[in-house]
Amino acid sequence: MQEKYFFNEIESKWQKNWFEHKAGKTDDDPAKEKFYALAMFPYPSGNLHMGHVRNYSIVDVIARFKRMQGYNVLHPIGWDAFGLPAENAAIKNQTPPAEWTWKNIANMKRQLQEMGISYDWDREVATCHPDYYRWTQWIFLQFYKHGLVYKKKAAVNWCPSCATVLANEQVVDGACERCDTPVTKKDLEQWFFKITDYSEQLLNDLEKLTGWPEKVKTMQRNWIGRSEGVEAKFKAVGRTDMITVFTTRVDTLFGASCVVLAPEHPLVTELVQGTEYEQDVNAFIEKMKGLNEIARTSTEAEKEGMFIGHHCINPLSGELVPIWIANYVLLEYGTGAVMGVPGHDERDFEFAKKYNLPIARVILDPALSVEDKDLPMSAAYTGEGTMVNSADFDGLDNDTAWDRMAGKLEKFQLGERKVNYRLRDWLISRQRYWGAPIPMVYCDSCGTVPVPDDQLPVQLPGDVIFKAGENPLTTSSAFVNTTCPKCGRQARRETDTMDTFMCSSWYYLRYCDPRNTAKAFDEKAAAKWMNVDQYVGGVEHAILHLLYSRFFTKALRDFGYLEVDEPFANLLTQGMVCMDGSKMSKSKGNVVSPEEIIGKYGADTARMFILFAAPPERDLEWSDQGVEGCYRFLNRVWRLVLQYGESLKAQQGQELSPQNLDINAKKMRFDIHTAIKRVTNDVGVRFNFNTAISSIMELVNALYLYKEQQDVNIAVAREGIEAVLTLLAPFAPHIAEELWSQIGYTGSIHKQAWPSIDENALVEEEITIILQVNGKVRDKVQVPAGMPGEELEKLILASDRVKQYLDGKTVVKVITVPGKLVNIVVK
Repeated sequence: MQEKYFFNEIESKWQKNWFEHKAGKTDDDPAKEKFYALAMFPYPSGNLHMGHVRNYSIVDVIARFKRMQGYNVLHPIGWDAFGLPAENAAIKNQTPPAEWTWKNIANMKRQLQEMGISYDWDREVATCHPDYYRWTQWIFLQFYKHGLVYKKKAAVNWCPSCATVLANEQVVDGACERCDTPVTKKDLEQWFFKITDYSEQLLNDLEKLTGWPEKVKTMQRNWIGRSEGVEAKFKAVGRTDMITVFTTRVDTLFGASCVVLAPEHPLVTELVQGTEYEQDVNAFIEKMKGLNEIARTSTEAEKEGMFIGHHCINPLSGELVPIWIANYVLLEYGTGAVMGVPGHDERDFEFAKKYNLPIARVILDPALSVEDKDLPMSAAYTGEGTMVNSADFDGLDNDTAWDRMAGKLEKFQLGERKVNYRLRDWLISRQRYWGAPIPMVYCDSCGTVPVPDDQLPVQLPGDVIFKAGENPLTTSSAFVNTTCPKCGRQARRETDTMDTFMCSSWYYLRYCDPRNTAKAFDEKAAAKWMNVDQYVGGVEHAILHLLYSRFFTKALRDFGYLEVDEPFANLLTQGMVCMDGSKMSKSKGNVVSPEEIIGKYGADTARMFILFAAPPERDLEWSDQGVEGCYRFLNRVWRLVLQYGESLKAQQGQELSPQNLDINAKKMRFDIHTAIKRVTNDVGVRFNFNTAISSIMELVNALYLYKEQQDVNIAVAREGIEAVLTLLAPFAPHIAEELWSQIGYTGSIHKQAWPSIDENALVEEEITIILQVNGKVRDKVQVPAGMPGEELEKLILASDRVKQYLDGKTVVKVITVPGKLVNIVVK
C-alpha cells in the first residue's frame, strides 16, 4: 500500500472503473424496494459551478446510501438543453445553437464524472434531442386534445432585449428574470396552457406534501392566491352592458364611490368613443402600455386614474356610481374591474383623497357610537364592525351582512358567490429558435390543425438566420411552408417554440423509460418508479418548475398515463454557495472553479467540504481553510488504514467475539456503533450531512487513540476501519473504494451493506460522571453504568479532590443528574 494519498491517480482510476462497469446502473431486483433520487437537471452553460457541486453531491450521498441500504435506486441525469443563451451565443459567435449546446454537454458530463457522481448514464436525456422533444410535442398535443391548450390574442409580457414573450412567473420585480431588462406589454396571438383548471387541486394537494419545506408551499399558496368573494353586476347607465366586479368585501357595497376599470378593458373605448373624454382616455391607455404589471400594482407606485364620463348603477343601493379607469387595475386579474370603497380600503382611500371622491362609512368601528356614523374619516377602517349607512342591512354585524348581501344579489340575478384565483393561465409561446417547435399548422381551409402523432417530431431547421430581435424560424421557408395534415393543401407551420419549462415539466417521467421509441414513457415503468422519493434543487423554482411539474403530473394522471397525484414526495431546497457574504457570481468576481479545487485537492475533498461546511438547506460560506481541513482529514484516514495495514488483512474473515473484550475494546466498539447510529440518522432521516461527517471524524480520532493502547484487539480495529470506510463511502467515494481494496476486500465498497448497529455495543459498562461544587466543574470520575444515586453520592463525597472544596463548609444538598453529573451545593 502506497504511503502517500495521491488523489489524482486514485480518482481517475476508479472513475474509469465505475464508468466501464456502469456502477450507477439502476438495479431491477423485484425483491427490493425502489428509491428515486433526483437533482434538478442542469442547463448546459459550459461549466459546472460550486452550486452544481453542492446540489449533485447531496443527491449522490443519498443515492449511494440508499443503494447500500438495499434499495433499487434510480439516480439519473440529463440536460435542460433548450434556452436563450444558446441562441444568443449563435448571434454573437455565429455558432449554431446545437453545436454550442452539445459541446457544453460534453464538457459538463466530463466534469460530473470527475466528481464521482454515481449516475445511471444509460438513462441520460437532453431536451434538445429530437428523440426527447418529439414527446414534449406529443404531450402538448395531449393537452390540446383534452381542452387544456388554447390560443388567444393577449397583452403579454415582452422583453425587448430577448425579443420574446415571458410568462408572469418569469417577470421579477418588473424585469426579465434572465437579463433584467424592464418588461413591457405587447398584444400578440399566443398559446396558453389552462393551468387554472387545476387551481383548486394544486392548492389543496399542497397539504399532501408533508416532505416539502413550508416556505415553498407558502410561496405556491400565495401564487395560486385563492380568494372567496362575490361577482356583483353594475349596469352601465343608458346601455345594456353589465360591468362585473369581483370583491371579497361585498359587505362594503353601499360604500362604493366609483367602479374602476382596467384601461385595457374593451368597454372603455366603447364608452368614450365620440365623447369629450376620448382623447385623454386613449392617451392614458397608451401610457399604460409602456408600464409593466409591477410598476402599475406596486404599493409604492402612485395611483393614477381618470373619470371616463359614464356612470353605472349600484346593484343594491340603486345609486349612480361614476366609472373610472386607473393604473392599478389589470385586465388579466379578476374581471378587469373593481369597486372603489375608500372608507374601508387603504388603496381606495388614497385614490379618493387624490381625486376628491366621496368617502362613506358603512362599517362602524366598535370604538364608535352610531351617532358617529357620518363623521369624516381620516383613514380607511378595515376591521370588523356593525353595518351603517347600508339600508336594511344596518345594525347587522358585517359577517352576517356579507352573507345576506351575497344572497340578495343572487336572488335578483345581480351577482353570485365566486372563488377567484390569482393564478393565470400559463403562456408557453416563445418567439425564439432554440426550443421545441409547437406542433400546429395553419390552413386557410381547415384552420388550426394539430400535427399527427406519426409526423412527430417537428424538427428544428438548420437553414435559419439569427438576427437580434427577430424570430429565426420565420426565416426558414422550408420550415414555414408545409402541407395541411387534413386536406393536403398548402399550409404554414407555427413559428413559435415552447417555453423551456415545458421540457422540464415532465423529464422525471422520461427517466423511468428513457429509450422507449413508441411512448413518452411506459405506464408500468412510471407506476414502478413514480413518484420521485427525494428531489433536490433551488428554491427559486418554487413557482415555476415545481408548480408546472405538479400541473403536468395531475393532467397526465387524468389522461390515464399516471397513477400518482404528485411528482415529488420529498423536496430539499439547498442553500447558495457564498463568498464574503454574497452568492458566488462572475460579475462579482467571487467565483471558485470546481475544476481548480478538484485539480488541487481532489473530488473527494471538494465533496467533503461542500457537504461539511453547512446543513444542505442553509447558505454555505466558502472557506479555503475549510477545504484544506477536509483534505487533511482524508490524509488522516489514509494514514490510519496504512498503519493498521497488514494486520487488518490477516483478520479478514475472522469473527469478532464481543464477550471477551477488555474495557478499551468495549469503549472502542461503543464509539464505532455510536458513529454508525448517528451517521445513519443524519443521512437517512435528518439530511444533516455536516454532523454525519463530524461523527466520522470523531470515529477516526477514536481509532487513532485506540491504536496507542497496549493490547489492541485487531478484530475490533478492523470493525472500526470497515465502519469508517463504509460510512465515508457516500461522501468520499474514491478514497473509500481504494482503501477498501487495499485492505484486501474484493468487490466494490459501494455494493456493501450499510453497517448495522449493534445495540449491545451501545450499552456502556462505565460512564463518566462530572463532579461539580456550587455548579463549577471540579473533577470527572469513571463509575459503573447504572450505579444507584445513593451509592454515587457516597462515592463522590469520599473523593479526595472534592473534599478539598468542602473543607470548612456545610453541604446544603446534593443534586444528581443520573448518568451525567453530581452537583454539591455548599455554604
